[in-house]
Amino acid sequence: MLNMAAGLARLGDLAASPVVAELGKAFAAAGHDLAIVGGPVRDALLGRATHDLDFTTDARPDEILRIVTPISTAQWDIGREFGTIGARVRGEQVEITTYRADSYDGTTRKPTVEFGDTLEADLTRRDFTVNAMALRVPAVQLVDPTGGVEDLLAGLLRTPIDPAVSFGDDPLRMLRAARFASQLGFEIDDATRAAIEQLRGTLEIVSPERIQGELTRLLGTDDPVRGIRVLVDTGLIEEFLPEVSALRLEVDEHHHHKDVYEHSLTVLTQAIEHEKARRPGTDADIPLRLAALLHDIGKPRTRKLEKGGAVTFHHHDVVGARMARKRLQALRFDGDTTASVAKLIELHLRFFGYSEGAWTDSAVRRYVRDAGDELERLHILTRADVTTRNRRKATRLATAYDDIEQRIAALREQEELDAIRPELDGNRIQEILGISPGPQVGKAYRFLLDLRLDEGVLGAEEAERRLRAWWAEQA
Repeated sequence: MLNMAAGLARLGDLAASPVVAELGKAFAAAGHDLAIVGGPVRDALLGRATHDLDFTTDARPDEILRIVTPISTAQWDIGREFGTIGARVRGEQVEITTYRADSYDGTTRKPTVEFGDTLEADLTRRDFTVNAMALRVPAVQLVDPTGGVEDLLAGLLRTPIDPAVSFGDDPLRMLRAARFASQLGFEIDDATRAAIEQLRGTLEIVSPERIQGELTRLLGTDDPVRGIRVLVDTGLIEEFLPEVSALRLEVDEHHHHKDVYEHSLTVLTQAIEHEKARRPGTDADIPLRLAALLHDIGKPRTRKLEKGGAVTFHHHDVVGARMARKRLQALRFDGDTTASVAKLIELHLRFFGYSEGAWTDSAVRRYVRDAGDELERLHILTRADVTTRNRRKATRLATAYDDIEQRIAALREQEELDAIRPELDGNRIQEILGISPGPQVGKAYRFLLDLRLDEGVLGAEEAERRLRAWWAEQA
């Protein structure tokens, strides 16, 4: 429950901070209004940590620059055409924007920039009422023309104006609704949700990069599942990530399998829990969370109904990896993230062979070799993928994974497992065999690598002996 008295006290503390106080004094001396706007005001009322400070003012960009220059160590016109001036004041980066009264043409997200004259009008053009509050400084006056405080108390997300108009102006706000639902733990009011369902197709005018940015922010929250449910239930996810809603497979009375959609959301939740337990205090691991959400997207394409009521999904790991790579590339994810997610999906079933029978040291080495830099994430994803309600089975799988991690640690102590490579490099192979660079060198290298994986460290002398014997057999 929001404690308004405590929230207002925190607003007072925010206004009294050195950066805000100095800026407020400077703008007042110049005869201009200044207000902290948006997220910092909302978070102060909620008792959450405030980060970047955004300000709005009636001053035009040139005047903003004139006011902040004497009190800042750096200035930059990061968006002068949009009315935004950036500055570093007392070591903190701030952005100050002229009141806006933009208009949209409905065919692009880019507005026709128009400067406004009042704070209240500026606030009504923002995305949600809880983000449409401002704190005037240095007067310390809360300005809330659209009922943001009431919606904070109710835990409700609502647009300041008709949601059809708001989303029509900027369809990306529909994605933000899902993100803020996760970030704040709020519900979306009925009219706003209905508008998302009705206008979801307008997301096509939003660039893939912007969609990817909002999806990343959503996955970076503590409870992304809440927002994903919003995206799926409203149909919005169909516009950019339909593979997730496709996980809601129909189950007939003769063929039964677990609910793949709910399973995937549970895996995502459990992956986050493992991530926080193993790496406390670190930033959200977006590749891991994407892999957890998408690890089974190959199942709808590979589902086969067998006689007797069984359902199989053969090779859904390989198919899913290909699907994920294609989708993440379309959303303009960077190459490293795309490669990580695809590898994790392709390998996420590998461990279950271990649980069915003890692996040799060779098999453990290959597991580490194939996972490469993704080994830690693969540990987390594989553990999170156990969602069975059968306690005996869950315990058996957890024990098996404890065992494989202990064996990996033990092997690391014996040898450099993280950098498994043959004891003879390509140059040495060419010298021993008297051959020039080409396919035969690669073939010999792979032979030595297999020896390394199967038998561990051989020593350069023994490796050379085996190589010569192998080469003789090839001849």
